[in-house]
Amino acid sequence: MLKIFQYIIDWSEVWALLIPLSVLFFKKQPVRLKLVVFYVWIALMINLSIDLIWKFRNILPVAYNSNNFLYNVHSIVRFYLFSAFFIRLDQPFLVSLKRAIPIFFTVFLVINFTFFENFFDYWELSSRLLSTEAILLLFYVIQYYLFKINENVATRITNSDFWIITGLGIFVALNFFIFLLYNELTIHFKKIAISLWSLHNISYIIFNLFIAKGFYESGK
Repeated sequence: MLKIFQYIIDWSEVWALLIPLSVLFFKKQPVRLKLVVFYVWIALMINLSIDLIWKFRNILPVAYNSNNFLYNVHSIVRFYLFSAFFIRLDQPFLVSLKRAIPIFFTVFLVINFTFFENFFDYWELSSRLLSTEAILLLFYVIQYYLFKINENVATRITNSDFWIITGLGIFVALNFFIFLLYNELTIHFKKIAISLWSLHNISYIIFNLFIAKGFYESGK
């Protein structure tokens, strides 16, 4: 039973995305959510590739049996799409800073993968990239709630933005320290690292449930 549960969790990076995608088949989404819709589709393609490489790593040529670079790709795609989503929200609050963050992130990518890390590292995920993405997205989430508080208007829980952003906030808040410490843990405490990645996968299921709820509410 535990092996079956672990197998389900291991593949959750793929099947969890089918939850919000299933809502899209009967709920047409507004234009303002098109970036989130695009994220879900592209994340499905990336994560399916990640898990297929992991599943068949023993029969693939050595040069092609590492999926670490795809986690880097996913992290970058997720950051740019959600940062653009936040910037396009009708929230005249910290606008200049919100627009400057993607520029900072781009500079960080160039410097980090030119001088410090290999984007296609065979053995390790880029903890630096994943944790930077998480903390920057967490900033966007916090400023969203600060704006709502300053509005002095009760946030409707039927608002699609609220559900999607809450799901994103839960995901990045839970995973920041996992991303930050993951490579060190794989070296010194491998079993703990594996268990923590299961927590990451569970949080990704929660993230997608919230996205699905947001899609459902926007399609009413």
